[in-house]
Amino acid sequence: MGVILGIDIGGSSTKIVGLHENGTVIDMLRVKAEAPLTSLYGALGNFLATHSLKLTDIGHIALTGVGASYVDGDIYGVRTVKVEEFPSVGVGGLALSRKERAVVVSMGTGTSLLWAEKGGEIRHIIGSGIGGGTLSGLSELITGVHLIRKLCQDGDLSQIDLTIGDMSKGKVGTLPPEATAANFAKLAEDATSADKMRGLVNLVLQAIGTMSVLACRTCGTNTVVLTGALTMLPPAHETFELFTQLYGVEYIIPENATFATAIGAGLYSLQKKPEA
Repeated sequence: MGVILGIDIGGSSTKIVGLHENGTVIDMLRVKAEAPLTSLYGALGNFLATHSLKLTDIGHIALTGVGASYVDGDIYGVRTVKVEEFPSVGVGGLALSRKERAVVVSMGTGTSLLWAEKGGEIRHIIGSGIGGGTLSGLSELITGVHLIRKLCQDGDLSQIDLTIGDMSKGKVGTLPPEATAANFAKLAEDATSADKMRGLVNLVLQAIGTMSVLACRTCGTNTVVLTGALTMLPPAHETFELFTQLYGVEYIIPENATFATAIGAGLYSLQKKPEA
């Protein structure tokens, strides 16, 4: 059959994953580009050159993501199939986390929440326009720069967010003093760009955390698998650990979480026979 290529053409980058016929990963590659087709062909050429592969070595290409709609027919004569994004996210999230079932969250330009069962149902629960695109736009608006990962590491949330402890001497119900009462409600006059960036990241991640808790309640689970570019943000682990403490939800950020959708597309194409 040859090497299987799972390719996720997203809103800001293209991820490509090579798989053996048994589903094991060969390698992963990410390419940034504004034009979907430019990033697609750049990622494909790079992957083939890096691994000394010829087009005849490729069994088939599985395309997914919003940019897949720009591709018609086969790529360079290689059988090309399109896989819906939601099944790709669900299959990829479960494969990377090695869970049988979970709420799988795709944190990309926007945010999608899915219920996924291995070999069973994968369904879209709900989505939100709050995601990486929100963070990118607001960072330009509020700080005038786009150094999100670098700046947010040094920011001080006490300069930005109002906490329960700012308003009460003790807990409010089960909420501890350090829990956020209102994002950006305590914006200090001397808040730095790093402080504001940290506040923006916290705002987006907490919004996703809140939605994931509600999704768990709806699906009767306490397991969430986080995928997508926002998993790489330095505060992500800390933020979701707080949600674990508050709500008893287990958050898993698997290794290579940014490639979950590309991996899922490749694996799903081996399981099913999607239309070309």
